[in-house]
Amino acid sequence: MWADRRILDLFGIELPIIQAPMAGPCFADIAIAVSEAGGLGSLPTATLSPEEARSELQIIRQQTGRPFNVNFFCHREPRPDPVREAGWRKTLAPYYRELGLDPDKPNAPDDRAPFNDALCRLVEEFRPAVVSFHFGLPGQPLLDRVRATGARIISSATTVAEARRLEDQGCDAIIAQGAEAGGHRGIFLSDDVLRDAASQPGTFALVPQVVDAVKVPVIAAGGIADARGIVAALALGASAVQIGTAYLFTPEARISAAHRAALGKAQDDGTALTNVFTGRPARGLVNRVMREVGPITRAAPAFPTAGAALAPLKKAAAADFGSLWSGQAAALAKGRNLGAADLTRALAAEAQRLRDNLLRARS
Repeated sequence: MWADRRILDLFGIELPIIQAPMAGPCFADIAIAVSEAGGLGSLPTATLSPEEARSELQIIRQQTGRPFNVNFFCHREPRPDPVREAGWRKTLAPYYRELGLDPDKPNAPDDRAPFNDALCRLVEEFRPAVVSFHFGLPGQPLLDRVRATGARIISSATTVAEARRLEDQGCDAIIAQGAEAGGHRGIFLSDDVLRDAASQPGTFALVPQVVDAVKVPVIAAGGIADARGIVAALALGASAVQIGTAYLFTPEARISAAHRAALGKAQDDGTALTNVFTGRPARGLVNRVMREVGPITRAAPAFPTAGAALAPLKKAAAADFGSLWSGQAAALAKGRNLGAADLTRALAAEAQRLRDNLLRARS
C-alpha cells in the first residue's frame, strides 16, 4: 500500500505517520492512541523530570505493545549570564507591574536538563523502539548506550549540512524539519538566532535536498496537516511524515484554553519564529509579547533560561504571554473533531485515496 516501506520496516509500524513529540501538550495517552492506530506515537520528555517520564512510560508499556518513540532534548547547558538575565528581567518588568506582579521576586529556574545518565537509564529500562533527539545528538558514550538497547535513533535536521552530520554520527533516519514547523527548531550547527530564524529553508525545499544528500530514510516535518501534504512529502522522497499541529486539535492534547482558542482562529500568516519564550527560535501563534518584545530579540538569554522570567506572566495572562506553539498549517487541521487514533487513520486513508486518484489520472 505504501511504495517506500523503509520507515515502516525500520520502526515496525503500519502507517508512515509519526506524531511529533510536542513537549507540554503530549503525554502517554496521545502516544498510545497513535501507536495503536498504526503510526508511531511519541512521548516528549523535555519538560518532565525522570520520575515523571518513568510514570508516563509505565502507562505506555501497560497499554500498548506497539512501537513508540521517546524524545529527548540534547542542548548544551547554558553558562550563567547574570548581566543578560538581569537585562531580560528589566525588559519584562513593565508587564509585571501591569499585572500586579513583583518584578524583583526571584523566579524559579527553568531546569530542563539535556539528555543525561538518568534519562538514558530510562531508555535502558523501557527499551522503546525509537529514540529521537532534538538539537543534534548526545555525546558518544550516551549514544552508544542508547544504540545498545536496540532502539532506532533519529534526530532533526534543519539544513543539508545538519542531515549529513547526523548520518555520519549513525542516525537510522533523519527528520527534515522545515521552517513551517511549529515549536522549536532542531538547529544544532549554529547558535546565531537572527540568522537561523531568517535563513531556515521550508519543508518542501529542504526534503528533496536532504533525500539527495543522505542514504538513510528521511521523515518530512513542517506544514503537513492533511493528505495533500503527506502525498507531496512522499512524492519528494520522504519515507514518512511527522505531524504536530494537527494533533493539537485532538482531545488528548493538553493545551490551555487560551492556546486552543488561538488555534481555532489560526490563519496562514498568524505564526512567527520567536525566541522570547525560551531563548531558541520556535514557531508559535503571534501574541502580545511576541509583537512587543520580539519576535526575535538578542536580549533573550540563552535557552532555556529565558523562560523563567516569562513564567509568572504566562500564569497571569496565558493568551498574551504564553508560548502558543503552532505550525503554519494549523488552518488545514481545523474542524475534524477527531481523537488522535482516528485522526491518524483518517490522514493515512485520505493520503492513500489521493495518491491513487493521482495515479489513475496520470494513467
